[in-house]
Amino acid sequence: SPTGARPVRGGGAPLRREAINRPVIERIIRVDHAGEYGANRIYAGQMAVLGRSGVGPVIQQMWNQEKDHLKKFNELMVAYRVRPTVLLPFWNIAGFVLGAGSALLGKKGAMACTVAVEESISEHYNNQIRTLIEEDPEKYKELLQVIKQFRDEEQEHHDIGLEHDAEATPAYSVLKTAIQLGCKAAIFLSERI
Repeated sequence: SPTGARPVRGGGAPLRREAINRPVIERIIRVDHAGEYGANRIYAGQMAVLGRSGVGPVIQQMWNQEKDHLKKFNELMVAYRVRPTVLLPFWNIAGFVLGAGSALLGKKGAMACTVAVEESISEHYNNQIRTLIEEDPEKYKELLQVIKQFRDEEQEHHDIGLEHDAEATPAYSVLKTAIQLGCKAAIFLSERI
């Protein structure tokens, strides 16, 4: 090219991609893609059960944002040449089962699930933001903007869940703790395999 930027050997990425901390960026993009994929499946499960109820439009609105998040991480996986986690088939089923299962408890159960998951994801995104700022806030500016925007939208979903009586779910704290333990395990595994 006229600027002299040649693709990296074995790929078509510009040279500027060489300067990134690949292990960190691969881990972040892989796990965030898996998380957004799982969130899409959770909302799909909730819509399968509650889609025609009064809370259906609220769930659909949150799901639409999750679809946008997944689309962006699909693009980032291609741009940074990151392979997805091998656990996607598992997250496909587990996410749908969690969404449908929580929705079978009713609107409050679905919202309790939303609160638990979105709180975990917001916390996870905050940790990634700290990591990228420590690495180089200028170099990772684009990724930081994406993660900050998505973190804010996940926090909105969390707040919507609280507004829709999530905490009134029977055994709310037990359900929330169990879901968040599952989220932590999913994050740990998806970052690594």
